[in-house]
Amino acid sequence: MRVSTLVPKEAKPMKPIDIPTVEERIRRRAYELYVQRGRLDGYELDDWLQAEAEVAGKKAKAARA
Repeated sequence: MRVSTLVPKEAKPMKPIDIPTVEERIRRRAYELYVQRGRLDGYELDDWLQAEAEVAGKKAKAARA
């Protein structure tokens, strides 16, 4: 009798992976833009909108792929 090597003998539970939400990705990118500007205040909305556009652009590219 032949034993299949495709099925593991015992299933190990998978560790959950931390997948950031869209809002978290935007927040992180906006912070990166803030840091790149030299941490100058007063550009919060600009950073947020740019980050939103970049994240949305990446999401749209991934959907087309």
